[in-house]
Amino acid sequence: MSRKPSPERLQLYAELGTEVRANQRATDVVDDLICQLFGINRTDARCLDILDERGSMSAGDLAQESRLTTGAITGVVDRLERAGLARRVPDPSDRRRVHVELTEKAFKLASETMVEPMRKLYTPMAERYSDEQLRLILEFTREGREIQERHAEWLRARLKAPPSDAANPSSNRQSSRTSAP
Repeated sequence: MSRKPSPERLQLYAELGTEVRANQRATDVVDDLICQLFGINRTDARCLDILDERGSMSAGDLAQESRLTTGAITGVVDRLERAGLARRVPDPSDRRRVHVELTEKAFKLASETMVEPMRKLYTPMAERYSDEQLRLILEFTREGREIQERHAEWLRARLKAPPSDAANPSSNRQSSRTSAP
């Protein structure tokens, strides 16, 4: 049985929740601005990010990774090709399949607008922390992402729920101001 958190701990939870939410909003603004600079939409940018992180992949794998339909991915890849940010290349092991990969233009734009500026901003901050502290931050961030992924699955299930359950979200909802885990 867990004991009741102290008022100080509850305050830390509240402050942490506020900062996580603010960080998500700030990231959202950066993502919007990057999309404007690249001349693409948010879905296309999400697919660019996946390709940047994972490398060349089949259109089907990109669809699965981005949670889009194969038809939607065709449109994404078409738009990214027109923007000069991605290209279709034959799968080396199966000529019937096509892979999607980033272009040099995409890498150059990403480096100029994200990689280098963020490295300059983050390095002084990161250097203040020990390796042990950075591992703790990494663990917290990783577990936070996993929680978000589990929550997304729960929300997807709610969307598939019968209308009576989905239409009454307040029946199982706590106040958004509740910050304690």
